[in-house]
Amino acid sequence: MRKDRRRTLLPPKIRRIRRFFLFGEEKGIHGRKTVSYSKLVTDQPIPESIFKDDVSDSPKTAAVERPDSFWTSRRHESLTPGESRVYGNIDSLRHLRSFIRTKDLINLFVAGYKSAGPAFEIGPANTFYSFNPIEGLRLRLGGRTTPGFSKRIWLDGYGAYGFKDRRWKYDAGVAYSFNKLSDYGYPLHYLKAAFMHDVKIPGQELQFVQDNSFLLSFNRGSNDKWLYNDIFRLDYVHELQNHLSYGFGFKYWAQQPAGSIQYIQVKSSGLDTVGNIATSQLSAQIRWAPHEKFYQGRVYRVPYPNEYPIISLQYIAGIKGLFGGEYSYQNINLSLFKRCYLSTFGYTDINLTGTYISGRLPFPLLGIVPANQGYIYQANSYNLMNFLEFVSDHYAGVDLEHHFNGFIFNKVPFLKRLRLREMLTAKVLYGGLRAENDPAKDLQLVKFPLLDGQTSTFALGNQPYIEAGFAIGNIFKFLRVDAIERFSYLNHPMAPKYGLRFQLKFDY
Repeated sequence: MRKDRRRTLLPPKIRRIRRFFLFGEEKGIHGRKTVSYSKLVTDQPIPESIFKDDVSDSPKTAAVERPDSFWTSRRHESLTPGESRVYGNIDSLRHLRSFIRTKDLINLFVAGYKSAGPAFEIGPANTFYSFNPIEGLRLRLGGRTTPGFSKRIWLDGYGAYGFKDRRWKYDAGVAYSFNKLSDYGYPLHYLKAAFMHDVKIPGQELQFVQDNSFLLSFNRGSNDKWLYNDIFRLDYVHELQNHLSYGFGFKYWAQQPAGSIQYIQVKSSGLDTVGNIATSQLSAQIRWAPHEKFYQGRVYRVPYPNEYPIISLQYIAGIKGLFGGEYSYQNINLSLFKRCYLSTFGYTDINLTGTYISGRLPFPLLGIVPANQGYIYQANSYNLMNFLEFVSDHYAGVDLEHHFNGFIFNKVPFLKRLRLREMLTAKVLYGGLRAENDPAKDLQLVKFPLLDGQTSTFALGNQPYIEAGFAIGNIFKFLRVDAIERFSYLNHPMAPKYGLRFQLKFDY
């Protein structure tokens, strides 16, 4: 039998003070929060409706729209003269032109967007200029609407031009919000349609970095495997209050090889080049993240994991003949994330992933293992793997990242003052490729790409792919550096054995 939830006696006033120092103990940010209570009722059951929050209409928005008279009449403890002056100063500051310009500039560099009126903002800024071997110099300009345009209809898009291939690229999307929040706000509940014509690196998975951003222009080794893509998507996403979310989608994808990639088949008349591969697929996904907390950015979320697991399951069905789709296949993806706390020894993040693909498919439609040839560390990619180095129709991986939280460095006097944080990482991937999808065993399949006459794309074999490293975080309060070593498949062309990767991340 469930016990009644009863009101407990709270102190009439709680004061909390927070200090955040960037440089020593003198320069930083000082904040004070005071919470007072009135009309307390104790020893009575609390109605269950109080614990069933409904945030479909954002309370923050409602609070901002309240007039000052509303808060004055309901504040049971008057403001001090100093607190009253703070309100006046903040109101004056909001209308100060120099403050507005400074705020827009900081918003442009930190969030990537700049206001262009009450209903539209331009960005992301890190995609305005970039370069790559296919497009050469690339210029891009885009943006999206704000609540000033509509709280139901959200528009976004961009246009880009490559000066080497002399081709225009573009993207346009429209989303309908069922809860008057954007398609990035919490909780998600929207229907979105989007069409994109652009270039991409096959299999590249990005985390907290925009496609075709300036940071991705710098890569190690050969970076000439690209695709021209025409992608139409229709997605419905619904996020519930208990952090259970689900979604359904349709995707049409037509891809053309670019750079050193060629789709070559063996036919009765000899070798033949395939210029285009088109697929149509339906998808369904479900994700459960109990008690999840995160920082909501403009276009992504930064999670703050806890002791609860995060489980994601996705099912994809390719349908031949649907809107020109050329292949039938099934694709199941499962991932499990868990943070394990080890008391004074810190904590370990464990991420398990698995993929299984059924059907006879050319290699571009198989599971292309996410690789990273850039110098920015990517947690969900293999950072010493080359682009399009491995394909598979079934594989499983485990990523481990242990944070010592200063358990070692804090015992060294000089390092303790620097507040550095030490970490160990390891990534292991094991999988394979069935004979029906292996171009070496079925000559009618599209061949793997070549690099200087040698095969540069491979199937995962009997041994797993392994990379591991040591990281130091909180350097200058914001920088993390990873030293990584690769332990397997070192005979592949241009396979690196060691590497350094960088990441902007705060580790306290």
